Amino acid sequence: MPIYLDHAATTPLRREALEAMLPYLTEHFGNPSSPHGFGRRARAGLDEAHERVASAIGARPREIVFTSGGSESNNLAVKGAAWAGKTRGHRIVTTAVEHHSVGYSLRYLEKFGFEIVEVPVDRYGCVDPDELDAAISSRTILVSVMLANNEVGTVQPMAEVAARVRRHKGVLLHTDAVQGAAHLDIDVAALDVDMLSLAAHKFGGPKGVGAMYVRHGTNMLAQQQGGAQERYRRAGTEDVAGAIGMAAALGLAVAERPAVQARLRTLREGLARRLRAIEGLQETGHPVERLANSLSVVVRGLDGASLVMALDLAGLACSTGSACDSGSTEVSHVLRAMGYPDEEAKGALRLSLGRETTAEEVEEAGRLVERAIATQREAAASVAATGGAALAAHEGARAASEAKAG
Repeated sequence: MPIYLDHAATTPLRREALEAMLPYLTEHFGNPSSPHGFGRRARAGLDEAHERVASAIGARPREIVFTSGGSESNNLAVKGAAWAGKTRGHRIVTTAVEHHSVGYSLRYLEKFGFEIVEVPVDRYGCVDPDELDAAISSRTILVSVMLANNEVGTVQPMAEVAARVRRHKGVLLHTDAVQGAAHLDIDVAALDVDMLSLAAHKFGGPKGVGAMYVRHGTNMLAQQQGGAQERYRRAGTEDVAGAIGMAAALGLAVAERPAVQARLRTLREGLARRLRAIEGLQETGHPVERLANSLSVVVRGLDGASLVMALDLAGLACSTGSACDSGSTEVSHVLRAMGYPDEEAKGALRLSLGRETTAEEVEEAGRLVERAIATQREAAASVAATGGAALAAHEGARAASEAKAG
């Protein structure tokens, strides 16, 4: 049976979430904005979902906005705060390792006169809060720093980041918590953020639904116009079933987090120890401040995409990095920002464990990775040897031809 070690890309839908959703996909199908009984029943379910998601992250129900996923939540946070704050300033500060839904949103805003400042990270992917502080000027309106990196698993020092941002009056702080929500304790008061993004499918909820925390009183301009849904912050008929499934999955993730994370950390470290013995393989990301389930490496001299395809054929599902970059020929912007040359970054491999992952699967995955790397290297050496022999034969023939002509 195939082994799935790509939980950073998506997780399987939990049975409990599906069961919570089913009534709202069948008999409770009403539009939550309708005034009749069908609509009121759907509204009650949606209100409960707001309450449950808010409770899971220490927020209030009215501070939760349901969206279509993490990317929309990030777009809404970044663009909504930028346009709402344009009269006060035009500078936005971020890091060089953000998810593309943040990075590309900021590139878009640059076209309209916003100044985007990307603070560099160290070789582990960590931002220096002091450098971030230094980048904030009197014209800064927003700082966006992800909680945990989706490619290398590094967890940012958000408490220190928030402390620096709060030195500057009126500057909003957003964090992309999409990758970290399943694995880290999320409390918006402790994080001291104004906006926070979540995606249901990262912790056993359905795809196509996410949420955004917006601190009460935060000035944010809606990016989708139409109706009055989500307190005028995100127009469009809500995905009631999706929101309910998200709430159910998040509640379970929070309740199970201590035990699940301890087990995943043990499994991940066992796999890491095994792979460290492979020559030319190096772990990426912070050695300590990282997600418990994420193991990212670079394998020198090999192409990560080819390695992933070979592993898939062998029965192991993993990735080179962000699922959003699947099919791209560009090397990871995260690894580049961490100082890896393109030739090394090409050899990226990400193995991410999940709640369902077993010790037996991890053991087999280690064997498959070792075997695939050895096979790929043998093939590369064979091609190089064949190419060298062909080149030597060509040069010999050319020399003989020149001698005969002379």
